Amino acid sequence: MSSIALFAKTPPLKLFFLASIPGAISMLASALYQTIDGVFVGQFLGSTAFAALNLAMPFVIINFSLADLIGVGSSVPISVNLGKENSKEAHNIFTCACLMIVGAGVAIGAVMFAAAPLLMRLMGAEGEFARLAVQYLRVYALCSPVTTIIFAVDNYLRICGYIRGSMGLNIFMSIVSAGLEFLFLGVFHWGIWAAALATCSGMCISAAIAFIPFFRGKALLRFCKPRFSGKMIRQIIACGSPNFLNNIAGRITSILMNFILVRLGGETAVSVYGILMFAEGFIQPLLYGMCDSLQPAVGYNWGAQKFSRVRAIEKCCFAAAAVVSLLSVFAIAFLPEQITGLFVANPSNDILNMSIGALRLFSLTYVTRWFSFATQSYMLAIEKPLPASLISLSTALLFPVVLVGALWPLGLTGIWMNFAGTSLLAAILSAIILKKIWHELKKPDAEKTVAPEGNS
Repeated sequence: MSSIALFAKTPPLKLFFLASIPGAISMLASALYQTIDGVFVGQFLGSTAFAALNLAMPFVIINFSLADLIGVGSSVPISVNLGKENSKEAHNIFTCACLMIVGAGVAIGAVMFAAAPLLMRLMGAEGEFARLAVQYLRVYALCSPVTTIIFAVDNYLRICGYIRGSMGLNIFMSIVSAGLEFLFLGVFHWGIWAAALATCSGMCISAAIAFIPFFRGKALLRFCKPRFSGKMIRQIIACGSPNFLNNIAGRITSILMNFILVRLGGETAVSVYGILMFAEGFIQPLLYGMCDSLQPAVGYNWGAQKFSRVRAIEKCCFAAAAVVSLLSVFAIAFLPEQITGLFVANPSNDILNMSIGALRLFSLTYVTRWFSFATQSYMLAIEKPLPASLISLSTALLFPVVLVGALWPLGLTGIWMNFAGTSLLAAILSAIILKKIWHELKKPDAEKTVAPEGNS
C-alpha cells in the first residue's frame, strides 16, 4: 500500500494497527540496544562501569539532540506538504535536512570529544569512575557524524510507507549492536569503550542500509539540489523544538540529578537512578513509537483539511498510550527485584533496598504520563510547536527542578517521587492546553471545490 493511500483512505483503527503497532515495535527495538548496553556493562564490567555509563549517558543523548531536532522538525512539514500535493518542496526539505544532520554531527561530536574530561570533573566524578565515563562518551562523539542520522531516517522511511521496513531495520540494528557488544565484552573482554563502539557500529551499518531506497530513487522522497532558505530552517527548528527541548532539558535534568545523587548517595544512588532510566527506556519507546508513527498520517490529513479523520486517528493514539502506560505501572511495581538484578549482577543489600523503593515510587509516573505524551505528539503533528514545546520543556526541566526544591527535605525519597509528581503536573498542563484550543481541533472538514463544467 502506498503511503498516500494509507494516510488518506485506510480506516483509522486499521491505520493504527498498520502504522502504530509496527512503529512501537520499531522504536522498542531501536531502544533495546540501550537496555542491552546497560545489562552487558553491568554484568561484564561491574558496578563502577555501570555507574560511569549512566553518568555519561545524558551527554550521549545531547550529542544526538540536534539530529533529532532536524529529523523530527523536517518530518512534520514534509508530511504536510505531501498532503498539500507539494512534493517538490517535500523533496527539498528532505535533502536539506539530511545535509544539516551530518553537519550538526560533526560540530557537536567535536565539542563533546574535547570537553569530555572537563564535563566528568564538573559532575564530581574522580579516578576510575571518571576515566570510564570519558572513554564511553568519546567513542560516541567520534562516531556522531555517521550515526546521528539514524534517528531521522527512521521518520523518513515511515513517511514513504516503509513501515515494516523501518521496524525490520531497527530490529536488525539492535541484534547487530547486541551481538557486537557481547563479542567485545564477553569474548574479547575489552573495556567500556567497546560497549559504545558496538552500538555505534550497529547504527552506522543500519543507516547505510536505510538510505538505499533514497539513493536508488525508489522512495516517495527523493534527493534533489538543495535550496536552503531562512523560512525552511525556521520551520524545521519550530517543529523540531518540542523533541529537542525534551532531549536537552531532560538531559540537563539528568545531569542535575546525577550531580545531586553523587553527593547524596555516591555510586549506589547513581546506579539506582540508572536503573530507573533504563526502565523508562523500555516503556517510553513504546509510547513514542505509537504516537510518532501516526504523526505522518495526522500531518497529511491536517494538510488536506480532513479534520474529522485527524480526530479519529488521535482517539486511537490516546487510548493505546493509556493502555501501555497503565500496564507499565503494574510491571514496575511488582517486579522491582527482577528489574534490579537485570542491570546489577549480585546487587548488594544497599543497592537492592534502595532500588526496590525507588522503582515502586517511580511506577506511579505512568498513571498519568500517557496523557501529556499523546497531547504533545498531537500538537506537533498539526504544526502547533509552541504548546508542544511548553509541554516538553515543563515535563523535562521546569517541573522536575521545581519539585527537586519542594521535595528536598525528603532526601533521596524526594528524588524518586519527582518523576510521578512531574507526570501529574504535565497531565494537568496538557488538559489546559487542549481546552484552550478545543474550538480549532473541532473544525469541520473542508469541502473540495469542483470547477464548473464548460469552463476552460
